[in-house]
Amino acid sequence: MMNEMEINSLVDLNSYRSAPELSKIQTKKLLEELKPKIKGADWITVGIMAANDFEAVEALKSIRRKYSSIKFIDLDSLHADGRVFLKANQKTGNVLIRSENGLGEGILVTCQCEEDSAGSSTYGPFPLDFFTK
Repeated sequence: MMNEMEINSLVDLNSYRSAPELSKIQTKKLLEELKPKIKGADWITVGIMAANDFEAVEALKSIRRKYSSIKFIDLDSLHADGRVFLKANQKTGNVLIRSENGLGEGILVTCQCEEDSAGSSTYGPFPLDFFTK
């Protein structure tokens, strides 16, 4: 099986609309590269594109389990029919979910900074099970 594109760093994911399959080695490498970016951010926002609300919420819970400092509220009350887009904001704790067709599948993580000059950087899309590894 041939990879369309070799994925060795976070920037390699930028051209994907949907999360590619990653090997264990690729996942480990990307997690190591992402970790200091998340730790260095003042807060993160997460966008999750999934086939249904259950998959989206489970993916968000996996981030919360991986990084204990990241909290979100009212995850069990989230519901939307069909394909969904979930958006979570660590700063406010708020999570919104809506039905949306035509999206790819995966997790996008945006590292935000209080200082406008520092800007924000978005990474992904990562597979829905990326943070469980």
